[in-house]
Amino acid sequence: MSTERPADGRPLTVTPILTRSLRYGAIWAVAVAVVAGLIGLLVAGTPGLVGGLVGAVMAGVFLALTALSMLLGGRLAHGDGTSPVFFGTVLAALIVKLIVFLVVVLLLRGQEWISGAVFGWAAIAAVLGSLVADLLAFARSRVPYVSDVRLPGDRHDGGA
Repeated sequence: MSTERPADGRPLTVTPILTRSLRYGAIWAVAVAVVAGLIGLLVAGTPGLVGGLVGAVMAGVFLALTALSMLLGGRLAHGDGTSPVFFGTVLAALIVKLIVFLVVVLLLRGQEWISGAVFGWAAIAAVLGSLVADLLAFARSRVPYVSDVRLPGDRHDGGA
């Protein structure tokens, strides 16, 4: 999300990392929903199934909102990752997610139709898996570390 441009004129961007992270996170959230739903069904019946599905879906949606807020913030800040607009967008999304999460957890607490333990374990598994997904997306990306680097012997340096 930098406005600097490498020698070939393309802007440096983290969009490929974030979109890959969203893709990996969605795959992981679906896998956790299926596994947690099945385990919850076996352990606690229908409330376990609901708890596993709701925990995985809620964690997946909230984690996707982080990457989406970064993409939106980058666009609103015109690619400047140091802009207050960028940080304000990401911070606003974080605050909204925190408030919504607390309200949902308080509303679900003590409900007969959902297993709180299965919900919690599914949410934890989804969050931990999404961290691994983010790590893999970053590790597999091919974003340059620096821009406008000219090495000795390059044709653009005017020498040799």
